[in-house]
Amino acid sequence: MERLRDRRVLVTGAGSGIGRATTLRLMEEGAHVIGTDVSEDGLIGTQQAAHLEGLTTYVMDVADEASVASGVQSAVDVLGGLDVVVNPAGILLASHTHETSLELWNRVLTVNLTGTFLVTRAALPALLESPDGVVVNFSSTSASFAHPYMAAYSASKGGIQAFTHSLALEYGKQGLRAVSIAPGSVKSGITDSAASRLPQNVDFSLFGRLLPILPTEFTTEVGNAVAGPETVAGVVAMLASDDGKFITGTEIRIDGGTHT
Repeated sequence: MERLRDRRVLVTGAGSGIGRATTLRLMEEGAHVIGTDVSEDGLIGTQQAAHLEGLTTYVMDVADEASVASGVQSAVDVLGGLDVVVNPAGILLASHTHETSLELWNRVLTVNLTGTFLVTRAALPALLESPDGVVVNFSSTSASFAHPYMAAYSASKGGIQAFTHSLALEYGKQGLRAVSIAPGSVKSGITDSAASRLPQNVDFSLFGRLLPILPTEFTTEVGNAVAGPETVAGVVAMLASDDGKFITGTEIRIDGGTHT
């Protein structure tokens, strides 16, 4: 299946987890992809995992305005435009809320929320020139359901959902679609390192609320059952293609029924 033949796509966070899986899936479906990440080593790993032609990678820090402007312009120049932007890049820093520093709070919101804004803003002129313009942003189940010790992360992801709704309405008449993905119980770079980022004296019983009802393939360091990142990548491919042409201004939750 090549639903994305010759579509021009920019994927952030392409060096690991969901970003890498999405990059590879979109390539399999015929897209020409620019993968970006703050980690050069991660991008090298994605290049090695790619078995098809059509992938170019750039180091880009979504939290840095100048880096984003340069990276997005390079993508537009190389691809001759943009049809799809996918924004999985993000970080998770956990803390008891009463112990959360302003530095931690700002860092999480800067990377997750402001980073999504910066990339989208820089890409909008090219996307609006495309008849197939799509923005796929990455929220989280934490935006709508309680996740312990993740107040900053949850706030950033809730902001991404609101931002995506605004995009969908503001640019809908020009043909642009905007959708956010809300993964939960999915293996990623964030979930892989979640245990090491938790504060001391955590109540692990609170994580029982984050278990899917469907069978899964993996577990995280905190014992949560999770699905592989390709679970999300397939949904992104659908949204980026004509199969998703009547989907905009909404969230798609991918969590194995965790919050049913």
